[in-house]
Amino acid sequence: MITMTARFTLPADHPALPGHFPGRPIVPGVLLLDAAFNAIGVPILKVIRAKFLAPLGPGEEVEINLTWRNSSRVAFTGQNGGKVYFSGECSCKPPAPKS
Repeated sequence: MITMTARFTLPADHPALPGHFPGRPIVPGVLLLDAAFNAIGVPILKVIRAKFLAPLGPGEEVEINLTWRNSSRVAFTGQNGGKVYFSGECSCKPPAPKS
């Protein structure tokens, strides 16, 4: 099993925040998934599951932990300070072999 880590923070001036939600902005789930997919670094074929467990505010950093289950399946978790914000698993195009 291969594991990797990336970090993600959405700035408070991001254009998605004013409408999500007025008075108490939270990072939209689609942006959290996008951050996980960018960390994976290969094309995503299918989202097997995704759970959003706690709201993440603008400017809050999450550590995205990736665990490759095999060459085409990866689990991801976004957390900070022991608190899990989101998790999921997806199938993806296998990484190209290194030459």
